[in-house]
Amino acid sequence: MGDTLRQRLLQAKFAGPHHEAGLNVLLAAQSLRDYWDKAFAGVDLTGPQFNVLRILNGAHPQGYARFEITRRMIDRAPDMTRMLDRLIDRGLVERFRGEDDARHSMARITAKGRTLLIKVRPLVEGQLDLIRTRLSVAEQKELSRLCERIYSVDED
Repeated sequence: MGDTLRQRLLQAKFAGPHHEAGLNVLLAAQSLRDYWDKAFAGVDLTGPQFNVLRILNGAHPQGYARFEITRRMIDRAPDMTRMLDRLIDRGLVERFRGEDDARHSMARITAKGRTLLIKVRPLVEGQLDLIRTRLSVAEQKELSRLCERIYSVDED
């Protein structure tokens, strides 16, 4: 185990299986991010921006407050306000005041944003095909289970 990792990192030894596993998880995650970056480059969208649109689409038409979007992000964006501003400038998201509390700035996806999500759906499916074609269904389930065991510690 680890020949691909050893070749990729040009490293012969690891501190142990935990070190090797951790590096493999990081490299796999970066590979998926790189795929997203390439796939979304043609539509001038980043992975985190896609994630915001996906989150807001799930809350359509109500939208979410900024903190709620940040809480649901895969990669926690350090400056959600600026990211939302860029999406607003492109007409993909709109900002409005919350009905329950006017102090809350809310965001919701626009029709243009929803149209863009439909356009990028094949790109997302392409990424998912990468997983589907390289791993059996049992391996996909096991990978999900193992990853949840790693990151669920942070959620406790």
